[in-house]
Amino acid sequence: MVGLYRLWLVALTLKVLGSSWDVSWHFRWLRDDFAPPHLLNSVGTVLVVALVVFHTYTGYGVDQRALRLMQWGTGIFLVAIPLDVINHRVNGLDITAWSPSHALLYLGTALMVAGAAVGWWRAAPLGRPRTALLGAFAFFFLENVLFPNQHQEYGVLELRSWDAGHPYAEPSLLAFAANQIGHPVDRVAVAHFALPVPDWVYPLWGVLAATLVLVVTRRLVDRQWAATAVAAGYVGYRCVVWAVLVGAGFPPSTVPFYLLAVGLAVDAVALAGLPGAVAPLTGAVVVTGAGYLALAGQAEWIAAPPVSEPSAAATAAVLALGWYGAEAWRTRRLRIQRAQRGFEGCPNPR
Repeated sequence: MVGLYRLWLVALTLKVLGSSWDVSWHFRWLRDDFAPPHLLNSVGTVLVVALVVFHTYTGYGVDQRALRLMQWGTGIFLVAIPLDVINHRVNGLDITAWSPSHALLYLGTALMVAGAAVGWWRAAPLGRPRTALLGAFAFFFLENVLFPNQHQEYGVLELRSWDAGHPYAEPSLLAFAANQIGHPVDRVAVAHFALPVPDWVYPLWGVLAATLVLVVTRRLVDRQWAATAVAAGYVGYRCVVWAVLVGAGFPPSTVPFYLLAVGLAVDAVALAGLPGAVAPLTGAVVVTGAGYLALAGQAEWIAAPPVSEPSAAATAAVLALGWYGAEAWRTRRLRIQRAQRGFEGCPNPR
């Protein structure tokens, strides 16, 4: 069974490498359905489909819940592919990573990864392999939910390259983007292409999505500093990919170093042992503060996308609600499991 789930890691690695390459590609050249990054991602998708088919027909290594997550995720992703192609035929460029067709791709991938994680979590025996693979699945889930933020991470440096007089994007790409809004190729057009969403989106989504993923990761992995380790793994991956892509002549992006502060804050809140009714609210305030302060420091000393500081209040409020929801779901699941164990332990009536 370990070998089977390692194939999941291979498939997801191919998908992540393809998607990381793809976003950099789109900030240099016009879109092409058969661009190399798309083909690399497709190889990973084909392997995922093969794995889901195997799980479906054999039932090996999965329970009903994990299998349904895998099946729904794969189905949504496969439906989203032609919808995304049609979207680009009608609307042109990947002007924003936040388009509806892209959202379906993210949702499908999230369900795929969740299915694999749940399947492994339920089937694998306790030990280092179980912990390591759960951490790997958490990494893939985190990468997927944070993927839309890469548009701003690339976009802020794209706009700076225009201001410096040597844009990373090819002239044909800039001309196409400007033509879509009926505007000449100037800073306004480049800003619309590079940073198309409001400044509150990047910090809110980054802190909110990362925190909820890392909170659940701590519950699944059940190790101290698990959140920090997964966040550090993602940041480390982004650093390596940055070096490879820039070395190959592709546009650079900012790296979300602020996630290290988010991971540390999540672990610190967990290690503090706060009561269940207090932890989500306190955690939301602490993590949001750590994330926004780290973002401000990154913008000052390295580079970061534009951030709306007043959005911190909304981020903390939404995060607290999401955190309470995650804890409520966990409590409910524990009650169901205990009830099932109690029922199974009762003698059969005669």
